[in-house]
Amino acid sequence: MALLVSYYENLGEEAFSWIAPEIYQSVIINKRIKNMTLKKFNKALFVGVLAASMGLTACGGSDETVNLKASHQWPGGKGDMRDVMVQMIAEDAKAANVGLSIQVYPGKSLFKPKEQFGAMVDGNLDMTAFPLAYAGGRHPELNLTLMPGLVKNHDHAMRLSKSPFMDRIKKILDDAGVIVLSDTWMAGGFVSKKGCIGGPDSVKGQQFRAAGKAFNEMLAAAGASITSMPSSEIYSGLQTGVLDGANTSSASLVSYRIYEQVKCLTAPGKTALWFMYEPILMSKAKFESLNKAQQDALIAAGKKAEEFAFAEAKNMDAKLVETYKQAGVKVVEMTQAEFNAWREIAKTSSYKNFAEKVEGGSELLDMALAVE
Repeated sequence: MALLVSYYENLGEEAFSWIAPEIYQSVIINKRIKNMTLKKFNKALFVGVLAASMGLTACGGSDETVNLKASHQWPGGKGDMRDVMVQMIAEDAKAANVGLSIQVYPGKSLFKPKEQFGAMVDGNLDMTAFPLAYAGGRHPELNLTLMPGLVKNHDHAMRLSKSPFMDRIKKILDDAGVIVLSDTWMAGGFVSKKGCIGGPDSVKGQQFRAAGKAFNEMLAAAGASITSMPSSEIYSGLQTGVLDGANTSSASLVSYRIYEQVKCLTAPGKTALWFMYEPILMSKAKFESLNKAQQDALIAAGKKAEEFAFAEAKNMDAKLVETYKQAGVKVVEMTQAEFNAWREIAKTSSYKNFAEKVEGGSELLDMALAVE
């Protein structure tokens, strides 16, 4: 550029006749420019025009990389599918060569699990893999994404993601300043140090952890005592005697090595009582601040991660059973009669409370139940 400036600073004004007349004239009449020597004028004008044509800025260019922060609570680099999803998005965004870089902070190293939603809303976090019911305190409607017996299987979960019910959930998120990059539903199971969890009677007198309000209400109605904590704390809760049992996703039951602390696993199987929506979320403000190429790259990466998650969630259920059996843990599945008994308790506890206490809850619940 210095050589070009040296050449052009010796030219007359006619050398710049290709500039739009109105722009050129406005520069000419500027008082500061009028007081410059012709040589300085030519140099200043050329540098300005050349910089504009090259998209340069004082700090090195408008194409500088945008750095995003992504957070989640699960172990990094250990094969947990939610960590894999976020890493996939980061890698694909970089490979798109649109000026995006995503730094992933796994293992609750940046924010505590339940703080991540608020951090996005407040502009302190750009992206997260997040169990949506964790935000049920801010938006009670979101508790419906972890409702006992609501989701029948993985294929049904996918249909829920494309339904008017999920459109309503995403509208709540959008209004809060959050968008969904990848839909993700995960099945889960029950574990206990005391014995296998079958019907409602099997939890009586046990100190239990469940992921969300709806399961807490159902378990309490069945006679369990409830201790609330994120899944990342289940292991220590079981180890120290704070917990007798818990339920969480298949992936978390494996990633957190909970098989080291329990006697029995009730696997999801064909009668999975536990399904949770755990999407990849992004700050709406941050997304809208990106250019279209960057937005398109993230949308494409999110779609790819979603497709991976649908297949991997099914595989994770099989891996759960295999891992626990290898660890010497007894593995069972709920019978249909046990599942039905739990569903009846849920209808009179968590379903009833949601419909009565959440504004618009009855309508939203009916929308979810209407998805075949």
